[in-house]
Amino acid sequence: MERDTSVLVLQNGRLELPVFLPDATVGVVRSTDSTDLMEVGIQAVVMNTFHLMQRPGSSTIRALGGLHTMSGWERPIITDSGGFQAYSLIRENPKNGKITDSGITFRNENDRKYQLSPEKTIQLQLSYGSDVVICLDDCTHVDASLPVQEEAVQRTIAWARRCKAEFTRILNQQNMDGSKRPLLFAVIQGGGSLELRKRCAFELLEIGFDGYGYGGWPLDSDGLLLHDVLAFTRELIPLDLTMHALGIGHPVNLLHCFSYGYSIFDSALPTRDARKGRLYTFTGEPISVLTKSWFDYLYIADDKHIKNRKPIYESCDCLCCLRYSVGYLHHLFKIGDTLFFRLATVHNLRFMAKLTDKLRLGSNGK
Repeated sequence: MERDTSVLVLQNGRLELPVFLPDATVGVVRSTDSTDLMEVGIQAVVMNTFHLMQRPGSSTIRALGGLHTMSGWERPIITDSGGFQAYSLIRENPKNGKITDSGITFRNENDRKYQLSPEKTIQLQLSYGSDVVICLDDCTHVDASLPVQEEAVQRTIAWARRCKAEFTRILNQQNMDGSKRPLLFAVIQGGGSLELRKRCAFELLEIGFDGYGYGGWPLDSDGLLLHDVLAFTRELIPLDLTMHALGIGHPVNLLHCFSYGYSIFDSALPTRDARKGRLYTFTGEPISVLTKSWFDYLYIADDKHIKNRKPIYESCDCLCCLRYSVGYLHHLFKIGDTLFFRLATVHNLRFMAKLTDKLRLGSNGK
């Protein structure tokens, strides 16, 4: 039977693809609550095992009923394994910990030691009630040497195999199957080496997962999208399997990755930009990557906005644009009131939801 690639059915709802997921790293999308997120059309969020195991802590999460109950979010939650955070923490400063074949050992700012193995990250994510569980992977920068990339690929494959075994063991133990179980995604590493990407993808396909993610920092040293590597990696995975472009959140980069066949995107960028006063606007229709001038920024701190009575953009239906002027937002930003953070975040997230809505309608020929 042919699989419907326009939706992803999960325990706590279905995702209409493509979809953008804001990062709720430690259980919250900063400056918003679950009602805000639902009203702007957010279908799911991404939370992070690496951070959650430290704050508020795994025993606290379980005591509060799991991530959905704790955060008041009834829709799907994807939990990242923590591989990227280990990369950024340890590879940039080896004193913070070490990565071995056994797993990851790291120290936080309070000098407390944590250990994260493939088995433990699966145990934690399942205990949190995640809808999509992501395998632990050994993340690298695209500019890392070939020996480093080869080691990371070998380790990522080995860890994925261990993750799958632990995932299967727990599901069998708890008699979870069919629609009652979460999905398991593996992450494809390999840096800028197309050969290593191919090797990693084929080995992971052989093990078998519900979906796959593009692993590693998706930008080069100049901050430009790794178009060739992203496109090549997507071509390695059958189109009926969902692929998550991990860390992709810039609107233009999202459009490019959608054109390559990715359908899930997540990033802290839109919400971080909002808090810094960089607001997103449509200036045209994002029909294809060749379309020019469909996206722009409004910088709320600019003095030209002091007496601007218009909304951020006329056709936006978010709370911010329906009720408040750019001039008022400028005032809130200048006085540092937290209301600005909420309204700006609501707006940028509505923009991202509308962007994926437009792409979905366009890909369906509507």
